[in-house]
Amino acid sequence: MNRLSKIIGGVFVLFGFSWWGLAVYPYLSFASLKENVDPNTKEVAPPDLPGAAQQGYRVYAANGCVSCHSQFVRDKSEGADIDREWGKRRTVARDYMKDGQVFLGVSRFGPDLTNIGLRQKDAQWFYRYLYDPRLFNPDTTMPAYRWLFQDQAIAGQPAQNALKLEGADAPRPGHEIVPTAEAEALVAYLLSLKRDYALPEAPAPQE
Repeated sequence: MNRLSKIIGGVFVLFGFSWWGLAVYPYLSFASLKENVDPNTKEVAPPDLPGAAQQGYRVYAANGCVSCHSQFVRDKSEGADIDREWGKRRTVARDYMKDGQVFLGVSRFGPDLTNIGLRQKDAQWFYRYLYDPRLFNPDTTMPAYRWLFQDQAIAGQPAQNALKLEGADAPRPGHEIVPTAEAEALVAYLLSLKRDYALPEAPAPQE
């Protein structure tokens, strides 16, 4: 009986330490993080998402982008992310403190998107890529997100955000392909992904 009590006690102790290490300690560490304020510029890091990007954050989640794209940059000692120019510094926990759901990702079938807003600044590029990824890479496995766009008749002047398409993708005469509100929000979110600010635990590299 005494031996059984020790075994049961050991199991509870082991479970307690595991629970503390895997759940409690990470939660307390993350909850204690605060914004970093630059003493010179007074800029706050990480910044808040712009209004449209907040809606795009939800569109990103709803369309499963996290299944093929990551949002983290490893240190040079841990991989080639920085050499691939996915970021100038590693990402740290503070980078994600304002994210309701953290999209670290489960695979990298597509490129990392941590700093995609720095690499691509043209909304039209994103619209065309979402509409037909094979315009940019014929061998890509990324699906076309055409349900995020609509075909409409041109009323007067073409819409400013109408997609510039040619060949088989070109709309029929008198019509244009335009992004829906969801597509605009998603692109606003992608354009906002810029984790290039400096943090005490992850300073930006000197140019």
